[in-house]
Amino acid sequence: MARRNPFRGFTDLISETNRATENWMTGTNASSEDPKQGQATAWAPVTDIFTRGEDMVVRCDLAGVMREDLDITLSNGILTISGERRVPEDERDSSFYVSERNYGFFRRSMSLPEGVGEKDIEALFEEGVLEVAITGGAQLPSPRRIQIGGSGT
Repeated sequence: MARRNPFRGFTDLISETNRATENWMTGTNASSEDPKQGQATAWAPVTDIFTRGEDMVVRCDLAGVMREDLDITLSNGILTISGERRVPEDERDSSFYVSERNYGFFRRSMSLPEGVGEKDIEALFEEGVLEVAITGGAQLPSPRRIQIGGSGT
């Protein structure tokens, strides 16, 4: 008797094609943990960036990522959110019918408005969602006009 996939119909052709293409191009499998994973094979969490009053808010979906595996840094006006989603111990030797979740390292970086410092940033991580609020981050400074010198016409 042939074994039937209980998840038949759960996946669609487009999802499977995207997954297969990604695995082929990166040389990895989404269900395997690769310690040599680099930027080309890293995943990026779904992220929203929006305003709340005068503040900028960055919200990332990080289901399955542990708080201790997250890192938020600010350097030269660049906010970087990085971390790792690890394959659960009890799933490492499992065979999957469907594997759409990404594992491994991730990094998201974004430029913040001039003048934003560490004191202006607050991070909260609850129920798999990271929310970083940048106080006054929605206030963009007015552009400054630069005079053009020279003797040309």
